[in-house]
Amino acid sequence: MNAKDRRLIIVSGLSGAGKTVVLNTLEDLSYYTIDNLPISLLDELISQFSKADSNLAHLVAIGIDARNNKDDLACLPARVKLLSEQELSTELIYIDASDETLTKRFSETRRKHPLSSDSVSLLDAIHQERESTMEIAQAADLRVDTSHMQLSELRNIVRERIAHRNQTDLSLQFISFGYKNGIPRDSDFVFDLRCLPNPYWKKHLRQYSGRDEPVIQFLSKQNNVKEMLNDLEHFLERWIPEFEADNRSYLSIAFGCTGGHHRSVFVAEQLAKKFIAQGKKVIMRHRDL
Repeated sequence: MNAKDRRLIIVSGLSGAGKTVVLNTLEDLSYYTIDNLPISLLDELISQFSKADSNLAHLVAIGIDARNNKDDLACLPARVKLLSEQELSTELIYIDASDETLTKRFSETRRKHPLSSDSVSLLDAIHQERESTMEIAQAADLRVDTSHMQLSELRNIVRERIAHRNQTDLSLQFISFGYKNGIPRDSDFVFDLRCLPNPYWKKHLRQYSGRDEPVIQFLSKQNNVKEMLNDLEHFLERWIPEFEADNRSYLSIAFGCTGGHHRSVFVAEQLAKKFIAQGKKVIMRHRDL
């Protein structure tokens, strides 16, 4: 088997954000997984993995965290790029979460952060880890924010966007969200829909979401909603092929309204249907429903 027939996924990110869940899910999907690999051993692993007669599985996922040397962490994106240029299919995945979410998770599980100590508080450790992995986050092929995500959602993303994705296809993720809960940290494009008529102010529509027929009918009749959908569709049809031509593997497009229940859900759903009909691989996520 040639090197280009093998697939290597490098998973990094913040402790407590879900890196272990990602690796465990990949392992369940027949990946050979190694967690907390020292970056100094990466070259030897790649050497063994790339050999045509290697006994290693052809699907390998490794986890790398901030306990590595800071200089090694900073150099990791360049090493991943070099591996890709050598025709070894390599992807860099970064698992992120907000400071508030991470603090809550460590408090609930009573686990110790790997960088915390008697002189380093939990929040300081999170900040140190975020700083030391910043270049990895910026260079990642896919960045996943798990702040508002259930474990089942994260596992589904791993299955649908990473493991089962054809390596030549662009994986599109459409996210609806509410600005009151913050902008998704893993979005590439963010579109603000708060200028559109808000079904929330119609008492008979408030209980529904943008997936329910009463809200769909209401928004579908609004001229500015029709114009927004038309403009967004044309914009995405124009620029998505450019990302595909640039060999981009992942693209996350977020649509926001105030609460994330009505306008953003409706627009995300309508656009997803159009692009699925065009044969695009689209994952839909309603963050705040």
